[in-house]
Amino acid sequence: VQLQASGGGLVQAGGSLRLSCAASGSTLSTPVMGWFRQAPGKEREFVAALSRNSGATYYGDSVKGRFTISRDNAKNAVYLQMNSLKPEDTGVYYCAADRTGYGSPIYRINYNYWGQGTQVTVSS
Repeated sequence: VQLQASGGGLVQAGGSLRLSCAASGSTLSTPVMGWFRQAPGKEREFVAALSRNSGATYYGDSVKGRFTISRDNAKNAVYLQMNSLKPEDTGVYYCAADRTGYGSPIYRINYNYWGQGTQVTVSS
C-alpha cells in the first residue's frame, strides 16, 4: 500500500484546510486509516482515525470539534477537514494505514503504512 498526502499549506489562525490522502495498492487490506502530525522538536501525535468497516471515528483531544476525518472507499482516499486552525496545529501531517484494525487506532505503532507527510503552517 502506498499513501500520498496532499493539501497542506500556510493559513492564518481561524482558517481551514483540507488534507487528502490517496491510497494505492491493496487498499482493501487497510481497515483503519489515520492522520498523525509532528511539530518541530516534538513526537508524532495522533490526530484522527476512521474504521472502514464500522465507520467509527476517533480524534485526539486537541482537535475534537474542529477536525473531521472522512473516507471515500470508491476513491481509496481519506480526508481531514481542519477548521478553526490554531498556531499549535502547525506541523507535518502524515496519513497512515493499519492493515489489521486490531490494535487501538490512536497508537502509531499499530500502523503499517505511512505517507510522506504534508506541511501545515498556521500563522497567528
